[in-house]
Amino acid sequence: VFCFSDPRTDPWPLVYSPLPVTLLFALYLFVVALGPFCMRQRKPLKLQGLLIAYNLAMMALSSYMFYEFLVTSILDDYSYLCQPVDYSQSELGMRMARVCWWFFFSKVIELLDTVFFILRKKQEQVTFLHVYHHGTMLFNWWSGVKYVPGGQAFFIGMLNSFVHIFMYGYYALASLGPQMHRYLWWKRYLTIMQLCQFVAIAAHSSYNLFTECPFPDGFNIAVFLYILSLIVLFLHFYYQTYIRGKQ
Repeated sequence: VFCFSDPRTDPWPLVYSPLPVTLLFALYLFVVALGPFCMRQRKPLKLQGLLIAYNLAMMALSSYMFYEFLVTSILDDYSYLCQPVDYSQSELGMRMARVCWWFFFSKVIELLDTVFFILRKKQEQVTFLHVYHHGTMLFNWWSGVKYVPGGQAFFIGMLNSFVHIFMYGYYALASLGPQMHRYLWWKRYLTIMQLCQFVAIAAHSSYNLFTECPFPDGFNIAVFLYILSLIVLFLHFYYQTYIRGKQ
């Protein structure tokens, strides 16, 4: 069952209404559709300094969020099997709600990944998987922060923040230039790490569907189905890039 919006997070920026994220998503699709057309007659932008700064900043934000998720869950004695949302105004309950908001906001910032690809005319990177993942995470975490900021959802944010430390570290190295390519042999293992993350989230969300846990089943079902779609798309990407590509 889906529950009512959390009165603690409801007035927070971008949360109070679905309109801001819907407009952001519409703008994002507009850029994805028309960006390549606008860049057609222009030379690709280099953006090296901006990309290095952006990727290091995202790496720092991911590290901060991972730390907050981990420490708050330990201090509040969170269960990895069944954790209802703490809707109280307690210090730890608010701390968890805040880091959930920051995680949602990081998904807004990450839309810039696509903008940078388009400006650099790396259109082959703007795949269906890329756009689907970035666009859907925006709505997933908007609903997470509005209805269940904490509880079971902390596990997804914590795991994803951890993976993103390495992902943006990889991007930061790649943005230093072609001379760094020999140090980027671990890209394949980054994809494997992402797949392991999805399998862990699928197991975590599906477990509660078979137990009595006061966390909304509607969210666990939505997470499970969404994660299945990502597993399929990432496995297809892995096959195309590392298996078929090698052949």
